[in-house]
This record gives sequence, C-alpha cells and structure tokens, in this order.
Amino acid sequence: MAAPVDERIAVPIDDPNADTEWNDILRKHGVIPEKPPSPTPQIEEAILEYRRLAHENRLEGKDLDELDELEDLEDENFLEQYRQQRTKELAALTKKAVHGSVYPISKPDYSREVTDASENGPVLVNLTSGLGTNVESRVLSELWRKAAVEFGEVKFCEIRGDMAIEGYPDKNCPTILVYHKGDIVKQVVTLMTFGGVRVSMPEIDMLLIDVGAVKANDMRIMKRRREAEDLEEEEREKGGIRGSKKTTVEDDDDDWD
Repeated sequence: MAAPVDERIAVPIDDPNADTEWNDILRKHGVIPEKPPSPTPQIEEAILEYRRLAHENRLEGKDLDELDELEDLEDENFLEQYRQQRTKELAALTKKAVHGSVYPISKPDYSREVTDASENGPVLVNLTSGLGTNVESRVLSELWRKAAVEFGEVKFCEIRGDMAIEGYPDKNCPTILVYHKGDIVKQVVTLMTFGGVRVSMPEIDMLLIDVGAVKANDMRIMKRRREAEDLEEEEREKGGIRGSKKTTVEDDDDDWD
C-alpha cells in the first residue's frame, strides 16, 4: 500500500510520530502537528516523588512500642519528634474516649441516644437479630464490642431490629445504621457486602473511615493493617518453604524408582 500523500505538497508523509529529519521539516512548516512530549520524565518524577513521600512518612501511624524498636535504625532526634507526636495523639484519643462500650438502647431512648447524640459525631447502631440462630448477628455483636472498646471516641449502640422498627424482618439483621447530624448517612443490611461471617475488624475500620468517624491514617488502623500485611508475608514464606520441602521429597522418591 502506498504511503499517504499530503496533497498540498504532493510528497509522502512518514509516520508523524517518527523522529526523522523529514518529519522535523514538516512540523516546522505546520504540515503535521508537533510531536507530543514523552511522558517518561513525568513518570520518573512521579516515581521519585512517591519514594520521597514514602520515606518521609515511613513512621506514620506507628505506636510508641514500634518507635522504640527502631532506635538502632533511625536518627534519635527524628524518632523523638514522632514519639512526642504519638504521645499527643494518644492523649487526645484518651480525652475523646468518652464511650468505650456498646450502649444497649430501647425504642424510647432512640431519639436521645442516637439521633440527638449524632449532632456531636457519628453514631453507629447495630440492629440485632432476636434469634440465636442468626450467626451473622452474633459475629457483628462481638465485633461491635471490640470496636467500642478500641474506638472509645465513637458511640456504638445496639438494639433488636424488631424493637427499633415494628415488624422489621429478622432476615435483614444485622443491619448497621450510621447517623450524623441527625440523619442516616449510611445503611448496611446484613453482612453480605462485608464478606458474611468472615467479617473482621479491618471491615469495621473501613466503615469508620467511610463515615468520617476516624481518619484513614489513624494509628490503630494503620497498625492493624501492617500486622495483616506481615501475617500475609509470613504465610507466603511458609508456603514457599513447604513447597520446597515437597519438591525435595518428590525428588527423593524419584531416586528410589
């Protein structure tokens, strides 16, 4: 197939993106557009910026015990700054931890304990099942207690679904209702979107972040995330070791054949 021809100059046009002397002439005379700049420098700059921020924030979210473990690896003055920052953060959390347990509420208390209280911050309500056979409801109630203790600045409430809403179907339990400024800002019906009975604290963490009850860089959440990542890495390493042993055994069996 013949190369395309620009009728104004009656000459063939090469690949307009090619770095050729002919294309430079055509660009100079406006026959073809200027070649767009290569994205490589911007990509390299973005990578360097990401690495710089990752290094600067490497201690972000670590608690006091974790900072102490880094004494031999980090500059002491640098660590001391983070220790002071963490101490202030812990003091602030302690001051705000006015709850610390799940509030069992009744329908007459609902407006005061939930709707009105949400003017001061998000209030999370767990509508529980009245049946002992509802496993999801039992799982969430246990997580609710753990979360209430860990995030004492957040108000966690609990009430049977059919007591809060007349005729509320048990199949919809557990249901999570999040109130803020007097309104429902989030509703989660059953734990299906959380992974069912496999739900654990990381899913509660994400819920709290989503509704603005805690920040994404909260030290408690970041510590749990790191522990989960370390556990995954440990499991991968164990899997690799087991795989190596299995291969060795199979090789030994082959030697006996």
